[in-house]
Amino acid sequence: MSSEQRVTLAHGNGGRFMRELISEVFAHHFKTDTTSAQLDTDADAVSLSLPDGIPMVSTDGFTVKPLEFPGGNIGSLAIHGTVNDLSVAGARPLHLTVNAFIEEGLEFETLHRLIGSMAEAAREANITIVAGDTKVVPRGEGSGLYLATTGIGVRDPNLNLGMNLIQPGDKLLVSGPVGDHGTAVMLAREAFGLSGDLQSDSANVYPLTSALSGHSALRFMRDPTRGGLATVCHEINRNTGYSVRLNESELPLRDPVRAVCEMLGYDPLYLACEGRVVAVAAAEGSDQLLSEWQALEQGKEAAIIGEIAEAGPVILQTELGGERYIEELEDEPLPRIC
Repeated sequence: MSSEQRVTLAHGNGGRFMRELISEVFAHHFKTDTTSAQLDTDADAVSLSLPDGIPMVSTDGFTVKPLEFPGGNIGSLAIHGTVNDLSVAGARPLHLTVNAFIEEGLEFETLHRLIGSMAEAAREANITIVAGDTKVVPRGEGSGLYLATTGIGVRDPNLNLGMNLIQPGDKLLVSGPVGDHGTAVMLAREAFGLSGDLQSDSANVYPLTSALSGHSALRFMRDPTRGGLATVCHEINRNTGYSVRLNESELPLRDPVRAVCEMLGYDPLYLACEGRVVAVAAAEGSDQLLSEWQALEQGKEAAIIGEIAEAGPVILQTELGGERYIEELEDEPLPRIC
């Protein structure tokens, strides 16, 4: 690597500095212990051998601010977000590509830390980063680092999931407390003079989704990222025509999230999660699915939080016994959280 302590425009010009950036940062962190599916920095394309099943592909972009927050950073978040999109679709995540858009002036120490975290999250998820690209944008035209990813996985052809399977009487489950990620990022910005030790829930949810995939009662899964739990409920409502009725007293919510939302006027139902799963299951099998989640450390706070009813809106039954109409999100309550 050059003597530069920060990324310069020369690191994106196709020459020696760019070659060193790729080999000494990205390839260095993304190397694996096996000889298969290695990151080949001299190839324009790579070949992949996939196991039997239905190939699944998902793509995503990450612009979180700040780049590092309690419980994670943009690097680990990029892995979790992509792996989770495949997982809730019933796939086993296998490979991933990454595009890094680096702002001129980013410190190499910070870049190493973020890409190292990304590589560690990939190893923990047992996926391989097989291809990528880097671009350097002029100072002031980015926020340090943006990441774009594409994930590849395989789904069992016998697994049938979808909103078209949802029926009135089905139960709605969530794998843990909601709003942790959105609140943790908000506190990390210190824009409101608040602080706390709340951690983002950013995590790989494949252990949660694979635990349910063999159950016939399972209808549908989604990860409640941007727009939170409320947005997932509206997606179900819009695509099925059925009412989604949430029970406020059963909704898992941490005290710090509740307190911050009350002080600042946010609704935790709309705040992003990055390590939770929302599932819809047939009523007769929902308790068994809940037990499967609660047996896992990651799902020990899982709960049945509502049910699907005949045609109607998204409704929250309040702890006081009333009902509140949950509107579809229009304004972004907290931008740049993922």
